[in-house]
Amino acid sequence: QVQLVESGGGSVQAGGSLRLSCVLYGYTYGRYCMGWFRQAPGKEREGVASIYGDSKPFYADSVKGRFTISKDNAARTLYLQMNSLKPEDTAMYYCAAVLLVGYCPPREADFGYWGQGTQVTVSS
Repeated sequence: QVQLVESGGGSVQAGGSLRLSCVLYGYTYGRYCMGWFRQAPGKEREGVASIYGDSKPFYADSVKGRFTISKDNAARTLYLQMNSLKPEDTAMYYCAAVLLVGYCPPREADFGYWGQGTQVTVSS
């Protein structure tokens, strides 16, 4: 059974840093794309970053230069290093995956597996 488990959220002051982790369980072969999404109160969920293989990662404009997505293939773990955090980064952050693909799809709806979410709160 495929499962995504996130960790690493918390509360931090503006300018601070957090690192999120997401472990992919139940899938040990084949290619896959993983990404981070976030949803702030009253707003739609949005893509933050995604990564496939050794391809250049995708970043939303709002996080470019501040966030870094990376993965450890052997550990099936995805990371999101978040630096220079801003209050507008406050949201529930979700890890997502799409399996057996050759690229990261552009649509959120194509990600078939989701974690439970981890809260990130940035105070001013």
